Amino acid sequence: MRVDLLAGTVHATPAPLPARPPTILVFDSGLGGLTVFKEIVRARPDARFVYAADDAGFPYGRWEEGELVKRVVNVMARLILAHAPDLVVVACNTASTLVLPALRARFAVPFVGTVPAIKPAVERSRTRHVAVLATPGTVKRDYTQELIRSFAGDCRVTLVGSTRLASLAEARLRGEPVEDDAIAPELMPCFPTDGAPTDVVVLGCTHYPLLSDSLERLAPWPVTWIDPAPAIARRVTNLIGLPLLGHEGDEESVAVFTGGAELGDALRRALAERGLATVVIDPVPVA
Repeated sequence: MRVDLLAGTVHATPAPLPARPPTILVFDSGLGGLTVFKEIVRARPDARFVYAADDAGFPYGRWEEGELVKRVVNVMARLILAHAPDLVVVACNTASTLVLPALRARFAVPFVGTVPAIKPAVERSRTRHVAVLATPGTVKRDYTQELIRSFAGDCRVTLVGSTRLASLAEARLRGEPVEDDAIAPELMPCFPTDGAPTDVVVLGCTHYPLLSDSLERLAPWPVTWIDPAPAIARRVTNLIGLPLLGHEGDEESVAVFTGGAELGDALRRALAERGLATVVIDPVPVA
């Protein structure tokens, strides 16, 4: 395993190039991975995509670590058996900072993960104060603390574990109204009033770019926002190459849900707009 802290991704040794357009599985606890999916589609428009949401287990931040590892490995086993991906993107910081070693030990397919982009945030900060806006699970991980110890140096890092933003992002994607009054309390701890002002905010959950317009508007001053999705897409092409000529989405992509309780008309339309008109529910109940 190699950790690319500049890009904010965790990844493995490059895989052999398939002779056909690859099947790429993008996995998340819910809908946040769609922000990563969008960038990967741009990078490999020829690929067949499986977007898999473990919505029955959402949100992952509430799980105990051992149980979350078991859950993700179980769901991933079903997905790999059903779809035979050439590469898996774990588009979830909470899962990536914990589960990747177990996934790599169990499965031969290469995995690309997502970790908080603390190193690039520190490098771009002029005030020497950055914030990481993430889930409580990501904030408390030893992995995140190790990134800070290794790369923050003299830069202050404010960790903010939001309990509501991921759910608010999912609600917005389902077409439900999400008011600024609900978002602001989750964001404002990124901007403590003591010391130098925060000038870089790491979006440490792939759900949060779904709320980027509101986050930018509600921030008390202009800041740099770091979204991991473009870096993840670049890593995917590094691993499996550039698009194959003569292929442009030849095979239909599909969205897979482990629960499907929130699959209303608005969400189905949003998925179809992203090239995921086919939706499958493969139930994996939570014990």
